[in-house]
Amino acid sequence: MKARIVGALSDIPASQWDALHDGAHPFIAHAFLEGLESQGCLRASYGWTPRHVVLFDDDVLVAAAPGYAKRNSHGEFVFDHAWAHAYAQHGRDYFPKWLGAVPYSPVTGPRLLARDAASRQALLEAILAHVRANGWSSAHINFHREDESAAFDAAWIPRIDIQYHWENRGAWPDFEAFLAAMDHKHRKNIRQERAKVARFGIRMRVVHGDEASEADLAAMHAFYLQTFREYGNTPALTLDFFRHLARTMPRALVLFFADLGGETVAGAMCLRGHDTLYGRYWGASVLAPGLHFETCYYQGIDYCLREGLRRFEPGAQGEHKLARGFLPTRTHSRHWIADPEFASAIAQWCAQETASVRRYEAALAAHSPFRVGA
Repeated sequence: MKARIVGALSDIPASQWDALHDGAHPFIAHAFLEGLESQGCLRASYGWTPRHVVLFDDDVLVAAAPGYAKRNSHGEFVFDHAWAHAYAQHGRDYFPKWLGAVPYSPVTGPRLLARDAASRQALLEAILAHVRANGWSSAHINFHREDESAAFDAAWIPRIDIQYHWENRGAWPDFEAFLAAMDHKHRKNIRQERAKVARFGIRMRVVHGDEASEADLAAMHAFYLQTFREYGNTPALTLDFFRHLARTMPRALVLFFADLGGETVAGAMCLRGHDTLYGRYWGASVLAPGLHFETCYYQGIDYCLREGLRRFEPGAQGEHKLARGFLPTRTHSRHWIADPEFASAIAQWCAQETASVRRYEAALAAHSPFRVGA
């Protein structure tokens, strides 16, 4: 097997890349990752430079890791600012580093795409060889699947965090059955929130990529821009990227829109996998009671129940999701640090953080909105 570093995913045939995964996770599809590059979403000024690590057996792609040289921690969602600060205090450069991840997407999925365990191990060796050859500080693999953990040896420091995911644990046929599994307080609160949206005069609609008009895509992109600017963040995704998703992943792109008086006043953008809906971006041009929860959460749950999807991952953070049926779920990342002293210090830091996250997870368990045994 021969390792290569690829600076543009368009250099790899989509058929070969997509043959390395089962297609269940839209974010690692060639169409999604290549679209980020070709539609102007990854820029050197944002700190993202594609450095995909791939392995070939003759002319056949046998393993691949979507990867990037990073000059900051922008758009990663696994925060290592303290590590970068520690390096700076000692007169060392933390950046550049190598990151195996999906840009701007805190979504768990495969990160070591390989046809077998041996190829996966060779892929990790190729990643470290690339980092060492460039003299970089570290390599990181964010939001990997838990079943990939066995591929990492002790030099890869583990981290965990918490997200809030909905799962159809009760084989609920519809939204009312889902609510029936909740205690009275939470069930009543959700019904009241949904009723407020209806009384406001808002009507919801669901649009897939192949059903979306140019106006729909432009509206969703405008909502995305507005939300990012309101929070002082840099919006990286372009309207051309939204168009690209609608064209190349037409049934994976799912848009939830809120209409009021003939005008689209809010929207949420999701991607659909084989059994999971992934919430990504949202925005609104009006303030209406319950609109955020309806657009971002309840419409997604309704969609999953109608479509037979098992899970809904609405994005990172947000304890308020717990009261709406999204339960704590661990996420995983791994980190290889070149300097042995820094590696030792960071490993201790991560062990303390892990203990804290586990205590937090245990505390959250006491606040489940579901009835005991439901």
